Amino acid sequence: MTESLRSRIEKAWESDSPDLSCVREALEKLDKGELRTAEKIGGVWKVCDYLKKAILLYLKYTKARVIPGSECNFFDKVPLKTRDWSESDFINAGFRAVPGAIVRYSAYIAKNVVLMPCFVNVGAYIDEGAMIDTNSLVGSCAHIGKKCHIADGVTIGGVLEPLQAASVIIEDNCFIGAKSAVLEGVVVGEGSVIAAGTTLSASTKIVDRETGGVSYGQIPPYSVVVPGTYASKNSNICCAVIVKRADEKTRSKTSINELLRT
Repeated sequence: MTESLRSRIEKAWESDSPDLSCVREALEKLDKGELRTAEKIGGVWKVCDYLKKAILLYLKYTKARVIPGSECNFFDKVPLKTRDWSESDFINAGFRAVPGAIVRYSAYIAKNVVLMPCFVNVGAYIDEGAMIDTNSLVGSCAHIGKKCHIADGVTIGGVLEPLQAASVIIEDNCFIGAKSAVLEGVVVGEGSVIAAGTTLSASTKIVDRETGGVSYGQIPPYSVVVPGTYASKNSNICCAVIVKRADEKTRSKTSINELLRT
């Protein structure tokens, strides 16, 4: 069925007057978590670009309309995920959304997620037990793993184009500290702790303090990362430094509180 949907979307992508039924089907499946814009295959995250095409087709062929708000109206093409939801709808979905949490349709929110006043963009995927804290952004097609804590004011970058561009991936049991930014397809490995104020982009040098190794774009699992600088000619350039591996003491300081998910 997935291959059939993929071929229909590819056909619509090439057409000047596409049949948009496949686009609506794809967005509904994204919204329910039945499909996702990136998959881990053989230990490597792969982009499902046909689903990004579906989102772009939706944006191209959908007219903007008034979206009612509690204090003011909005004018947009994408409705809110929880529009017209009743109490039973929220109970069935199993997540908690504090006033001020905005989630656009096609983003998936799993059970036991807590959304403080934040913004979750199209095609994003937030897995079970995660918390997205106040003033944080989960960008288009970004993935947040199970039991992650995205702290206050964090930017998780989004991407819809170019189509082959990698999504930002935060794997399970990660902590992303306040005012940090994870951008441009960076993958944060399972169990990692990113200190407050750290910026990770595709061009950010990642230095392992113990080994001296340098990498880009991927934080190894169970890393503790802090912002740093390195000397380059006549200036200092920002980088990220892996200072140690996350141990039980580190995890106890950054782990989620199960009481918030009851």
